[in-house]
Amino acid sequence: MNGVEDVPLCRPVEMMSSLEVQHSSDTNGVAPCAVQEELEPKEDSVPEGARPIQIVITNEDDHKFELDAAALEKILMQEHVKDLNVVVVSVAGAFRKGKSFLLDFMLRYMHNQSSESWMGGDDEPLTGFSWRGGCERETTGIQAWSEVFVVEKEDGTKVAVLLVDTQGAFDSQSTIKDCATVFALSTMTSSVQVYNLSQNIQEDDLQHLQLFTEYGRLAMEEIYEKPFQKLLFLIRDWCYPYEHGYGLKGGSCFLDRRLQVKQNQHEELQNVRKHIHSCFSSIGCFLLPHPGLKVATNPHFDGRLRDIDDEFKKELQNLVPLLLAPENLVEKEIGGAKVTCRDLLEYFKAYIKIYQGEELPHPKSMLQATAEANNLTAVAGAKDTYNRTMEQVCGGDKPYIAPVDLQRYHEEFKKTSVQQFSAVKKMGGVEFSQRYQQQLETELDEVYTNFVKHNESKNIFYAARTPATLFAVMFVTYMVSTVTGFVGLSVIAALANLVMGVSLLSLCAWAYVRYSGEYREVGVAIDLIAEALWEQVMTNQFLTSWALVSQKPSAVKCNRTTKRSFLVGGRKDKSLLNPSMLQRIRLKTGS
Repeated sequence: MNGVEDVPLCRPVEMMSSLEVQHSSDTNGVAPCAVQEELEPKEDSVPEGARPIQIVITNEDDHKFELDAAALEKILMQEHVKDLNVVVVSVAGAFRKGKSFLLDFMLRYMHNQSSESWMGGDDEPLTGFSWRGGCERETTGIQAWSEVFVVEKEDGTKVAVLLVDTQGAFDSQSTIKDCATVFALSTMTSSVQVYNLSQNIQEDDLQHLQLFTEYGRLAMEEIYEKPFQKLLFLIRDWCYPYEHGYGLKGGSCFLDRRLQVKQNQHEELQNVRKHIHSCFSSIGCFLLPHPGLKVATNPHFDGRLRDIDDEFKKELQNLVPLLLAPENLVEKEIGGAKVTCRDLLEYFKAYIKIYQGEELPHPKSMLQATAEANNLTAVAGAKDTYNRTMEQVCGGDKPYIAPVDLQRYHEEFKKTSVQQFSAVKKMGGVEFSQRYQQQLETELDEVYTNFVKHNESKNIFYAARTPATLFAVMFVTYMVSTVTGFVGLSVIAALANLVMGVSLLSLCAWAYVRYSGEYREVGVAIDLIAEALWEQVMTNQFLTSWALVSQKPSAVKCNRTTKRSFLVGGRKDKSLLNPSMLQRIRLKTGS
């Protein structure tokens, strides 16, 4: 209902008895309620023990939700209801659309369901859940009515009925995640979810329903059947009764057309409808007329029936029993098992922990999701360009290339790819795209590392490094063994023979691994040991040669020429040295 959601519960001055409007020194002769009516919402007309209780509290600063477990326990663990199967009726939807207003009529029905005139007298103000007219939100988080109603069904069993009010979605202070969390949590814990909409079911309403229910389904454990029970689309202010009449029958006909999956529909539209059908065991729709201009435009409207159009009251008399009459009650089930009030408390605790954690993905606005997809597509395109150009230089069918040249190509192609990313028109703006550009650069560096390793594997000297090192160790230890054995140092000779034997076995094992492809871990270990020996020898040789070249001050001209020649040779031989070895050489030589 447009413009109606939460009018103060305090009665207007004109409804007070003469005793209530007597003059007093505290109020200067003005009725106490009139003094405070504009200052704060009133719940004084609700008896103690029967009032709305905040069970899920929202923190507007960090947009997190907390469960008031103590408050919920007081409601659900009352002796007369804690072991009864529970019926949970929840109303959710956009803010300022009359959810709390509707729930207060449900309260009237639960208090007077034995009477045909359960709607009350024409001059009786509407009390219960806090509501008021206006454009700002009233309800935050999730509220439950403190009184749990016990109803005897037709088969004689008793059930507990709990009425739940939820924070309106899409107000100026709520994020998409806030809206999704409230809707999902209420849907997961209710047996009947009333989806309160205004005037029509639009495509964005269905898309939001898809998002919110999927967010709820993610939080639940393994699901083999439809995760949620009954969904009722409640269309307020229905303006087309000449096409589909008010009530459940007209609503069902209208809903069938709205949720019909057609072959000529776009795949996206089909998926939305299939998803909604897959989430709920029962889906219905009720068309409700506008309550009248007095309701929508009168700021002092307090819910009196005399101010509401007769047609609205007529349909309301059909709607509320449709949800709450004993024969229509839907008991809460999870995993096929009926849930008691005691069980529902534990489910609330478990579900709120899930939404307080970081396991679930954060729902995003349509703009943010589109901008992310747009930027990720641009990243993928730029990365693909880099891969293609690098493959042309050092792909699998290309020969070995000098590491310096490979580095140069990498820098050139990386710059080209980043320029390609920047040239693509992307949603979200420059600042939003900046982190995706950084992501692209990081991924390109990782790809380059793989190209370097692939290129090194093509170097015949690099491939022969392990067997050459092992053979050299065998040769040296053989010579040491021969000499020390000749001079009588048998212990050293035996040790040298042992090292030679281990080297021979390692060489045989390495050859087998390379030939068969089995025991690759053993081959990697042998390669690492051989590489360490190679680097140690090559580093020492390099430093010795550099010292010889540098320590001849009497022949400066010759010294410079020799250095230059040595450096040229060093660049040519860099393929034999890995980057870590070169780094150690630079640190030791200061060059």
